[in-house]
Amino acid sequence: MSDTSVSRHIDTAATTGGRVIVLAGGLSHERDVSLRSGGRVVDALLDTGLEATLRDADAGLVGALAADPGATVFPVLHGASGEDGAIRAVLELLGVHYVGSRPGACRLAFDKAIAKSVVARAGLRTPEALPLASATFRDLGAPALLDALVDRLGLPLVVKPNSGGSALGTSVVRDRDELPAAMVGAYAYADVVLVEQFVTGTEVAVSVVDTGQGPIALPAVEIEADGGIYDYAARYTAGRTEFFAPARLEPEIAEVVAESAVIAHRALGLRDLSRTDMIVDAAGVPWFLEVNVSPGMTETSLTPQAVRAGGLDLGQVCWDLVHAAAGRPGD
Repeated sequence: MSDTSVSRHIDTAATTGGRVIVLAGGLSHERDVSLRSGGRVVDALLDTGLEATLRDADAGLVGALAADPGATVFPVLHGASGEDGAIRAVLELLGVHYVGSRPGACRLAFDKAIAKSVVARAGLRTPEALPLASATFRDLGAPALLDALVDRLGLPLVVKPNSGGSALGTSVVRDRDELPAAMVGAYAYADVVLVEQFVTGTEVAVSVVDTGQGPIALPAVEIEADGGIYDYAARYTAGRTEFFAPARLEPEIAEVVAESAVIAHRALGLRDLSRTDMIVDAAGVPWFLEVNVSPGMTETSLTPQAVRAGGLDLGQVCWDLVHAAAGRPGD
């Protein structure tokens, strides 16, 4: 570390007692991924000299936080409650400093259909899509609705849960006959399913970090999945996906992509850390797909790759985020 980093490290240690509680696990479908992400963040923070421990989001959490006043919480929870703002609302209730976006912003980002509407109003392009609740799909007659979807949006289509992450329940439908099974598969993970136009192009993810001086986009990471679909297996199985960090984009297009991620971050009122997923079409236009307020931190996750591509150290970035959170007057 530089002399400046050492002095900042001492300051954070004084503010937080050097203690960071990394929240991971929970009861969502993404529990295993969250635990892997949390373990990675703990290791990164330990490397900076901070005292970091991994803690599950379970019935003992409130008591554990009450017994450790002054600690800063770093949520690395994926899926429901971890990203929908519920846990963060509890942290605010308890007066705990934490890394990440506030509850209301999390709720906006977690609902993919609403997030798309918000960023579209901010000027970003996003594929046309329709959210369908399971009750609506059932009560109004599935066959007729599916025909209407294909007539309106065309083929191929992307079918995915309107909330959640890690591409669980997500599929690409290229034939009308594949649509019913895709809908059923998505409804297994959420009560509302988003049916979206498929945009052809280069898939990229842009992480945004704000340690107190305003949001900054890290280099875009390009995703080239085996089989062409960046599904759960492709995300978390080493060797199933090839990544290019930074993405193989022309400089002017890379700049537009970075600006788009910052626009999404700001439009949704996010804080500290986010990751925006986009498709860059043949004309170099980025299309917003979704945003993640608790990006994965596993060995194959996109944000750590972006950190490395930016010439940064993951531990230092995590440390900076903790420092910013610990120094806030109150959430």
